[in-house]
Amino acid sequence: MRILLVSLLYPLPTNAARGTFVADHALALKKNGHDVRVINPLPRMMKYQEARRSTLTGVAKAPKQFEHGDIEVLAPRYTAFPDHPWPSITKWSVRRSTKSIESWLKDWRPEAIICHTLWPAGVLAQHLAQRWQVPWTGVVHGWDVDVGLEHESVAASVKSSLCAADHMVAVSKRLAERCIEFGRSPDAISVIPCHVAVEEEWLKPMLPSRKRWRKSNIDVLFPSDPRRPEKNHLLALKACEALEGRGWIVGVTTLKQQPRPIVWDRMLVADVTLITSKRESGPLVAKESMVCGTPVVSLDVGDVSEYLPPWAVVEKADHELLADACEEALKARWEDGFALPEAYGEEAVMLQWNAVLEGLVE
Repeated sequence: MRILLVSLLYPLPTNAARGTFVADHALALKKNGHDVRVINPLPRMMKYQEARRSTLTGVAKAPKQFEHGDIEVLAPRYTAFPDHPWPSITKWSVRRSTKSIESWLKDWRPEAIICHTLWPAGVLAQHLAQRWQVPWTGVVHGWDVDVGLEHESVAASVKSSLCAADHMVAVSKRLAERCIEFGRSPDAISVIPCHVAVEEEWLKPMLPSRKRWRKSNIDVLFPSDPRRPEKNHLLALKACEALEGRGWIVGVTTLKQQPRPIVWDRMLVADVTLITSKRESGPLVAKESMVCGTPVVSLDVGDVSEYLPPWAVVEKADHELLADACEEALKARWEDGFALPEAYGEEAVMLQWNAVLEGLVE
């Protein structure tokens, strides 16, 4: 099947860590025999404006056309403003790229469109789907549902895209429930998680820690960019400080814009991965850490409660409770051969996606 994938987030030549979950999906679709092209709309901006958010790194000077994983990518520019005060301008601007997209595609036209992230990529996906008379599927992760649906300026646009898509995919049950609350028909929504794409070289089983109790050095991995406020880096530091007060010698490693192999290397050497985010769609880093053999401790965000042991999920954002959970992770023996469920593997996820796509074009 010919599939056009539209997303605001996708890896760039100078920022390979950006939108990796979307790139993983594109590559998986290609492996399953689909002909995939990618449209990655980018806002016009100056280099200094990239400092506003880590996902904007590399956007200012990104080329209009490039390849990633042997998949062709077009990055048309649109006009946007911080905090979206005039969404109508953004929508008009993103739709203006239609002619350049058709020129780039030449005679190629998709049989279906998949749109990861709804604002403003969903506006473009819906416009192209109507123009070419093809079905489109929206995929919601975190921001669109947790922030966008209640945003003063863009809530109406996000809700419109949410309800207009021929089918909607949410990456967790919580996000699906939120979509239904805001008017999406439960009969036209599926829950399909992002699959774990860690390569075989980095796969490792969970093993008991051999650290001396409250006397050893431990490496705590904070698997996010500390500059992103929703990741709550301060709470993670407080939890590590609590561990130091109990006798541990704690080192904290953070992840910014590193390539995937470096990220997985850091997961391999960490003693525990600590997630303190205020909101998450997955998070995918928790699943990746587990298949790399590193225990995960997390606040109760995203879908972590579906696969982590109960003691590893902390309901209250309290640094002492997080420190307790980290110690539980370090003393756990893992006798039951705890592993990530197969439902998060590429094969299981793509079976669901192929079923959705077949249903769209029937």
